Amino acid sequence: MLSVPYTPPGGPRPSETFARTGGDEEFYVSYFQEPGRAEAEIEPDVRGWLGGIYAALSAGTMPAPGAPDPHFVSRGGRMRDRFPAGPLPGWLSEADLDVYAAEFERTGLTGALNRYRNMDRDWEDLAAYEGAPIAQPAVFAGGALDATTTWLSAAVEAFPVTLPGLVSCHLLDDCGHWVQQERAEEVNRILTGWLAGL
Repeated sequence: MLSVPYTPPGGPRPSETFARTGGDEEFYVSYFQEPGRAEAEIEPDVRGWLGGIYAALSAGTMPAPGAPDPHFVSRGGRMRDRFPAGPLPGWLSEADLDVYAAEFERTGLTGALNRYRNMDRDWEDLAAYEGAPIAQPAVFAGGALDATTTWLSAAVEAFPVTLPGLVSCHLLDDCGHWVQQERAEEVNRILTGWLAGL
């Protein structure tokens, strides 16, 4: 697993949980769930939006503490309103961003965003496994500066129970959300070491 800690199936319906997250602001997952809405923001400037989200969630370019959180959208606002102005993250070249943007311009964003739109269906499909641990061998790598690992810190602490087959857990210092890009060599070492030990 990369970036997002495992939490067993169960609990409240995801869309209801996300709708309550953020108070007066809207959590990005809810923002993504309404078909067409995020596409209307992103698709007129795919390259600019991608560069912004990559910077917003990367160590070294993420907004300073106390700045508005890019995981939330003000009522009537856009996600990109909270992206930092400035350079791309060190791991992302202009040429690589061109490739990513060209692919999303070719395909559109709906396919990628549908992952967020399917969460309630996943929740229903997995109802029979509520609270079930994963016993298979597993490994986790996440960024210590990623909001996901801090918001879900209790899930990480619960790994001995929820992931009894966990071989190792790695919280990478000075790393944000994009662990496989920000720390490619280290993530490759973690994954190949884990695979070699199976």
